[in-house]
Amino acid sequence: MNRYLAEFLGTATLVFVGCAAITLGGLGAALSAPQEVSALALLPIAAAFGLTVAALAYGIGPISGCHINPAVSIGAWAAGRLPGADLPGYIIAQVLGGIAGAALLLFVLSGKVGGYDLAASGLGETRWSGLAVTQAFVVEFIATFLFVVVILGATSRSGTTPAAGLAIGLALLVMHLAFIRATGASLNPARSLGPALLVGGGALSDVWLYIVAPPLGALFAGLLFKSALLESRQSST
Repeated sequence: MNRYLAEFLGTATLVFVGCAAITLGGLGAALSAPQEVSALALLPIAAAFGLTVAALAYGIGPISGCHINPAVSIGAWAAGRLPGADLPGYIIAQVLGGIAGAALLLFVLSGKVGGYDLAASGLGETRWSGLAVTQAFVVEFIATFLFVVVILGATSRSGTTPAAGLAIGLALLVMHLAFIRATGASLNPARSLGPALLVGGGALSDVWLYIVAPPLGALFAGLLFKSALLESRQSST
């Protein structure tokens, strides 16, 4: 149970801190501003998500592996690094953590003096607006694939170093810088589902893409490692 608790707390922290940068930091509104203004919001949002993952990798990584993302757990399972019996528990803990993190942030937002507009807060920011659905799907698939390749490579026996957590966090930061304006750069079903359930509307109707595309990208990455196409057969799985 300690692994599931770690995944719950880690995912809740990621959603609470990352989405707080968008909402409490006012950066969600900045993303909708003219491009020369919105570009200034990309780095702090990317840093909030990427550096939170890096910090959590050192905090709960020794306990659960710090997946904090159903897609990452699916990739680890496909690579042979997570027992199938543990996969449902990981995913349930992560989804509940995502909901808890979003609910906690919503509670904080409700205390803003003068009120707040939930729909305009940016809490459900993982939506695609400038891309057709096929292109948005491809972005989430490829970005998650690349992210999981970094995770599986950095945590393999031959690739593990003390800087593995930092490398993973920086990879997520880079993916956010590249793809926030395309799809919100979720790469994480729990990160999208938790806020979408609370915001509703367009965020909830679009959430299916973030539930489907990231796990498929992660599954592909995991299978490449399992087949040793991206990992030496001498490396431990």
